Amino acid sequence: MVSLDVSVVNVALPSMRTALGFDESGLSWVVNAYTLTFGGLLLLGGRAADRFGRRPLLLIGLALFGITSLLGGLAQDPGQLIAARAVQGVGAALIAPAALAVLTTSFPAGPQRGKALGVYSAVTAGGAAVGVVVGGLLTEYVNWRWVMLVNVPMALIGVWLARHHVAKAGAGDTARRLDVVGAILATLGTSLLVFALVRTETESWGSASTIGGLVVAAVLLTGFFVYEGTYAKEPLLRLRVLTNRSVSGANLFMMMVSITIFTSFFFVSLYLQQVLGMGALKAGLAFLPFCLGLVVGSLYAVKLLARFSARQLLIVGGIIGAVGMAWFSQIRPDGTFLVDVLGPSLVTSFGIGPLLVPIANAATAGVAPHEAGMASGLLNSARQLGGSIGLAAMGTVAATVTSDAAASASPGQRLTDGYGMVFASNSGLLIFAVLVAVFILPRKGPGPMPGPAPRQEAGPMARPDARREKATPAERG
Repeated sequence: MVSLDVSVVNVALPSMRTALGFDESGLSWVVNAYTLTFGGLLLLGGRAADRFGRRPLLLIGLALFGITSLLGGLAQDPGQLIAARAVQGVGAALIAPAALAVLTTSFPAGPQRGKALGVYSAVTAGGAAVGVVVGGLLTEYVNWRWVMLVNVPMALIGVWLARHHVAKAGAGDTARRLDVVGAILATLGTSLLVFALVRTETESWGSASTIGGLVVAAVLLTGFFVYEGTYAKEPLLRLRVLTNRSVSGANLFMMMVSITIFTSFFFVSLYLQQVLGMGALKAGLAFLPFCLGLVVGSLYAVKLLARFSARQLLIVGGIIGAVGMAWFSQIRPDGTFLVDVLGPSLVTSFGIGPLLVPIANAATAGVAPHEAGMASGLLNSARQLGGSIGLAAMGTVAATVTSDAAASASPGQRLTDGYGMVFASNSGLLIFAVLVAVFILPRKGPGPMPGPAPRQEAGPMARPDARREKATPAERG
């Protein structure tokens, strides 16, 4: 449900603009409002899951997600829809790290955890696949509002599943404080950064508002790292985690991949509808090969990890994805689905799909179990914030190239030039990600990281420890 909501709105964007009166720059905030609060609060959500337990956070997040989806579906103006999407992101920030932490603390490192992460990554990619198709169906045959309302029954089902299938467990160390100051600094800093980047579509880079926004964002983000490293008693992010080359490299790699995925969904959707003239349903179906490639690649990655290291898979997959994005950059105003969409979609998805599992493995390697929420929150933050910042930056790239195109060029040619430059930039970002894998990721997995032990064990799927200690090896097996 959480990943579906990143993609489900993309094919409905033109209908939303017509119905509610969005301008071109405001339309991107339907996506950005969700991903910004989602990404900005993920670290807080991860620490809250470590403290209060994963099951309660899942239930609260699902309820909040369902309520705000209902309000978004009933929105009457752009402000109401954007506000609903922003609070929806808060619910997602509670759900995502709790869900991933349940997996990483329930399965031991090795084949079992690899299989669990493979299913998790496939479902994440599958949510994106379902999102574009469902979004197209609902927009074409019902109403764009149902791309929001469809989450309500899904949230209710999620609550039932969490209540019945996620084991109760004692909360973590409730003496620990939640780092609210750190969360405010991180969220305000990233939000202002994206806002300043989005405004460059209409304001020059040298304008006072742009420079001022970027400077203040830099100050807030710097303040976040200083506060986390110096003053926070229970920081959202222990900076020593970033000294783990596997964790830092995997999160940087994830940011490049998320930029590619987010901007591809956004700009391919616009290309299909605004240049090739497809309706919402056909545009949604056109995404299926790309999304199914991600799902298949995620599932197959589990088998690949048994033969190759995460580092090797990231290098090869990144190169293949970069080739696919380079092919996408050759789109034409009179293009065809087979040559300009299907071909590059398959190549890109076959490259990116197998990346998701090894990234998750690398991002949690060597992290203590009691900090699993922090590590999963960090990875999800890299995913969502990378997508938000990338979408804002690439929107500026597309707008700049489009406005600088020759006056004699057709509207379709100008749009295609802008979108093509975005895809070429994505290809370069994936090459940069490959260099990260080559030079930052360790050749061998790291050992456990040193750090303070938890005051009491917090595991949502905790077994009775005493019974397991007395059990024979056969019983434990």
